[in-house]
Amino acid sequence: MFCSLVCRSNKSPWVCLTCSSVHCGRYVNGHAKKHYEDAQVPLANHKRTEKHEKIQHTVCMDCSSYSTYCYRCDDFVINDTKLGLVQKVREHLQNLENSAFIADRHRKRKLLENSSLKSKLLKINGNTTTLCATGLRNLGNTCFMNAILQSLSNIQQFCGYFKELPAVELRNGKTAGRRTYHTRSQGDNGISLVEEFRKTLCALWQGSQSAFSPESLFYVVWKIMPNFRGYQQQDAHEFMRYLLDHLHLELQGGFNGIPRSVILQENSSLSAGSRCCINGASTVVTAIFGGILQNEVNCLICGTESRKFDPFLDLSLDIPSQFRNKRNKNQENGPSCTLRDCLHSFTDLEELDETELYMCHKCKKKQKSTKKFWIQKLPRVLCLHLKRFHWTAYLRNKVDTYVEFPLKGLDMKCYLLEPENSGPENCLYDLAAVVVHHGSGVGSGHYTAYATHEGRWFHFNDSTVTLTDEETVVKAKAYILFYVDRQAKSGSDKL
Repeated sequence: MFCSLVCRSNKSPWVCLTCSSVHCGRYVNGHAKKHYEDAQVPLANHKRTEKHEKIQHTVCMDCSSYSTYCYRCDDFVINDTKLGLVQKVREHLQNLENSAFIADRHRKRKLLENSSLKSKLLKINGNTTTLCATGLRNLGNTCFMNAILQSLSNIQQFCGYFKELPAVELRNGKTAGRRTYHTRSQGDNGISLVEEFRKTLCALWQGSQSAFSPESLFYVVWKIMPNFRGYQQQDAHEFMRYLLDHLHLELQGGFNGIPRSVILQENSSLSAGSRCCINGASTVVTAIFGGILQNEVNCLICGTESRKFDPFLDLSLDIPSQFRNKRNKNQENGPSCTLRDCLHSFTDLEELDETELYMCHKCKKKQKSTKKFWIQKLPRVLCLHLKRFHWTAYLRNKVDTYVEFPLKGLDMKCYLLEPENSGPENCLYDLAAVVVHHGSGVGSGHYTAYATHEGRWFHFNDSTVTLTDEETVVKAKAYILFYVDRQAKSGSDKL
């Protein structure tokens, strides 16, 4: 509906709250910022009066997510005026948007019923079925969040837990049924990452033909994770770790007034033997993603061995240096890089360099040493992060090497500390989801995700969801891989 007055782009439109003109955001053609800069020229040349001696702010609002931004402060505005003027502008923009949708609905109704519905009907084994997947709207470079949310929503052991949690109503009275915007005046009592995460998961796989907007979740993320404020591109792996850590911390204190112990009793499958405690008591986050590493360090001078157990939620794997110049799967200069190569590189014995000298307690000084990782306990969902971004002297480069990964039967037994104590089926994992980064840099590019649901593979590209096949998935240049323990998946160790 809204488009830039200069370039006519409808991507990331911002409306100036001083003159009501609409321009595109800085990640499109930057006309909104230029509008602000041009407005400062006459003010600088104007004869100073008492009125102009006051600091003047130029504030604009995103026409899609209704967030407000001050160019002079170079920051987002999360509070409102005493008269609630910002909220009034939001409501006015919402009314304009709703009116446009209503006026356009009659014209497009037949098209939606015919083309959109038919596009979601698939024939599988001669039977017609509906494509029930729902996309997520991009709120302005939020593809990193959307890819992680879609991946987690397809991990049934994890997603099912949150969807079964009791709902908490954060809106009541006059604001019931209306969009809530968290401000400083509301305080932090109404902020719940678990609740907004639960709502988002419930909205997915409902068969809705329109994409779901995760703006309520995004605003809570802004509130409790300052690193992700703004609309610049972020690292999907970093976001996933922050998200899981904060869900874990919030669940430790209970949810919606229900003590954590009661929640765990109702979900009795979170048995003591399956828990891995990270930063406090166990939660569904550590029960699903939590594993334990054994870190062995040996002094090369006296032979003293040091062992330490480290809990983990994911494993970050280097792509071995000999493969880093190989970009395509079919490149012929030597063998292709495989996920097993990356796992071997992670667990192989290595000698620590001069910057990582080990403080030997027997020698009582830093000595040369070797290090080796073993997996002491495997998680139910094994999350593997391929370290594609590396710092050089001046910038962060991306390793664009294709890494071959299995869709089924990833065997982790050879990386276990005590493999003899595990059965043949205990260490086999099947792929549930994969996040892909398209582009050359961590601060740019685009994220999408592939995930399997009820035996079918889907490609999640923000608001667009398409059915795909295994051949397409295995060609993807994976960034984050989610593998589910086959034994738990089969139901013998159900959550």
